[in-house]
Amino acid sequence: MFVLTPGQAADCPQFIAVMDTIRVPGPVGRPRTRPDAVAADKAYSSRANRAYLRKRHVKAVIPEKKDQAANRRKKGSRGGRPVGYDSDLYKERNTVERCFQKIKTWRGLATRYDKAPESYEAGLYLRGSVMWLRLLTSTT
Repeated sequence: MFVLTPGQAADCPQFIAVMDTIRVPGPVGRPRTRPDAVAADKAYSSRANRAYLRKRHVKAVIPEKKDQAANRRKKGSRGGRPVGYDSDLYKERNTVERCFQKIKTWRGLATRYDKAPESYEAGLYLRGSVMWLRLLTSTT
């Protein structure tokens, strides 16, 4: 599932929309809609996103932005505790970054030649299908 936005739009406001579309398949039964943890980069570090994850009992693996940490420290004891996150779990986030890199090896997707959202989304699904087929047919 992809959530398309204009190129100049920030990623952070789309966090909840993406989380609402997540389906984690298990060995049996219906797919889970609540993962155990979510790893994201600093762009997704916001009070609203963290509150959403806390409400759904999902572990947030999101580092704190420097300006947010400075504001928290400036408030002193009223600023709250520092945000903690599992740095070992955060290291696994590079899998997602490598996937984005593989998607963007298609120049049309990287430079967004397709201006219509439907065409661009079709290209994303096509690229994903090719990546999946290569994974299935690899001999290593």
